[in-house]
Amino acid sequence: MQGEPVHWWQTRGFVAAMALLACVPLLWPDIPPLVDLPGHMGRYRVELAMASDPGLAQWYDFRWSLIGNLGIDLLVLPLAPIFGLELAVKLIVMAIPALTVAGLLWIAREVHGRIPATALFALPLAYCYPFQFGFVNFALSMALALILFALWLRLARAGRLRLRAALFVPLSCLLWVCHTFGWGALGVLAFSAEMIRQHDRLKEGHNGHWLASWLRAALGCAPLALPMVLMVLWRSGDHVSGQTADWFNWQAKLNWVEMVLRDRWMTFDLLSVGVLWLVLVLGLLDRRVEYSRHLALSALFLCAVFVALPRIVFGSAYADMRLAPFVFAVALIAIRPRPGLSFRGASTYAALGLAFFGVRLAGTTASYWLYDQRYDQALAAFDHVPQGARVVTFVGRRCTDDWAYSRLEHIPAMLIVRRLAYSNDQWSMAGAQQLTTRYVAAQGFAHDPSQIVTDVKCRGEWWRPVDRALARFPRDAFDYVWMLQPPRFDPRLTAGMTPIWRDGPDTLYRVDDRRQPEPVEPPQPPQFTPAQLSKPPRPRA
Repeated sequence: MQGEPVHWWQTRGFVAAMALLACVPLLWPDIPPLVDLPGHMGRYRVELAMASDPGLAQWYDFRWSLIGNLGIDLLVLPLAPIFGLELAVKLIVMAIPALTVAGLLWIAREVHGRIPATALFALPLAYCYPFQFGFVNFALSMALALILFALWLRLARAGRLRLRAALFVPLSCLLWVCHTFGWGALGVLAFSAEMIRQHDRLKEGHNGHWLASWLRAALGCAPLALPMVLMVLWRSGDHVSGQTADWFNWQAKLNWVEMVLRDRWMTFDLLSVGVLWLVLVLGLLDRRVEYSRHLALSALFLCAVFVALPRIVFGSAYADMRLAPFVFAVALIAIRPRPGLSFRGASTYAALGLAFFGVRLAGTTASYWLYDQRYDQALAAFDHVPQGARVVTFVGRRCTDDWAYSRLEHIPAMLIVRRLAYSNDQWSMAGAQQLTTRYVAAQGFAHDPSQIVTDVKCRGEWWRPVDRALARFPRDAFDYVWMLQPPRFDPRLTAGMTPIWRDGPDTLYRVDDRRQPEPVEPPQPPQFTPAQLSKPPRPRA
C-alpha cells in the first residue's frame, strides 16, 4: 500500500483525532464507571495516606513489593499530589482507550504501509468488556503493549535491530511491572512477527524452513525475556496465594467471545459483535481484501493462548476472558485491500468503520452518563458518614448474571477515598497486590466478596443471602450499615439500627445497639389437626 496516495483515514491528524475521540465517554463521569475501579481507588488512597492516618493502619496492611500488577498504583504517586487522587485516576483511565486506538492504528500502519480502511472497525474494542470490568492495570498494560509492538515493528523495518534489543530490555521490564499480561501479549505478538520476518529472510536465501525461523525468532525476542526472572521470583515466594484452575471451560470461552463489547444494552452489544464477525468473514470472502500474514499469524497465536489459558490464574479470575477482545482487534487490523481496490471501495469501508466507531462511542457515552447518575445517587449517603467511620456495606445482586452490571459492587471503596473510612469490599489476596486486610474484629465481613448479598444462597458462590448477612455481621466492629439496592430482607434484622439516610432502595443505618440480634425464625406454615384437614373449606360469602 506504500505506493498508493494517502487517504483521509491514513493521516496522522486522523489518528490523533480518533485517539482524542476515544476519550469522550469518560469526560463527564467524575468516577469512571468501571466495575472494579472504585475498589482499586480505595487501595490507592490507602497507599497514599497510610503513613499519615493511623486508622487505616489498624484496618489494612500495605507493603510495597515487586509484582507484575503495579501500573496505576505507581502512576498515582506523582500525579495524585498534583491533581488529587480522583482526577489523577480519571486522567490515567482516559488515556487507556486513547493509547489502545493509537496502538492499533500504528500497528496497521507499520504492517501494511498505510492504514487500511477496515482497521477502523477494530477501534470500538478500546472499550472492550475487560476494560468495562475495571481491570485497569491490565488494560493499561495491553494498550502499552500495542504501542510497544508497533515500535518493535518500526525498528525492525528500519533495520535498527541492535537499538531495538537495547531498548526492549528495560521496556519489557516496565511493561511487566505495569501488568504481567501485557508483557506476555507483547511476547506473543513480537514472536509471531519475528518468525514471519525471519522466514522471509531465509526464503530469499532459498532456505525458508519454518523450524529455523522459529529458532531465529526466539533469539530475536531474547531482549523480552528478562521479566521471566521477575515472574519466578514473584510467584515462588511463600506469601503468594491463589490457585490456577478451571481449564478448558468451553462454555465460558464462548461467552467471553460473545461479550467482547458488553456494556449495558444486550441487543446493541451483540449486534455490534455481529458487525465484527461480518468484517472478519468478508476478509475471507471478499476478493477485494485479504489478510496480512504477519497479523493473521499474530491473531492465531493470541487465539491459541486464549484457548489454552484457564479461567483462573494464581487466584485471579477471568484470565482467558481478558485476551478475547485483542484476538478480534489484531485479526481486524490484519485485513487490507488487494491491489486495485478503488478509492470508492476503500472509502466506503472507511466511512462504515468510522460510523461504527461513532455509534459505539455514542452508546458508551450515554451508558456512562447513566452510571454516573446512579453513582451520584448512592454517594449522597456520604454526607452522613463521619471521617474514619467503620462501615459494612451490603450490595444486592441476583444469582444470575445480568448483562448490565449495576457497577455498585465496589463503590463502597469510595468510603476510603473520601472519608478514610473502613470498607469491607477490598480484595485481600497475598501476593496479588500490595494491600491485605487486617481488621480481625470484622471476622468474615472484612473483605471482598462480603459486600455482595443476594436473596437466596447462590450455588458455587461465596455471596451471603441478605438475611444471613444482616444477622451475622459483628455489630461491635462497625458503626454503620450501608445497603445498596438490597434484595427484600426481614426488617426485624435491622432492630437496634437507626436509618439516617434513604434514597429509593438505598439506606444508611447507624448501629446503635452493639448486641447481636436474636436469631429470627422463619415463619412456619400453619398447623392443622387431622380433623381440620378432613373438613371441606368454608365457602366465601
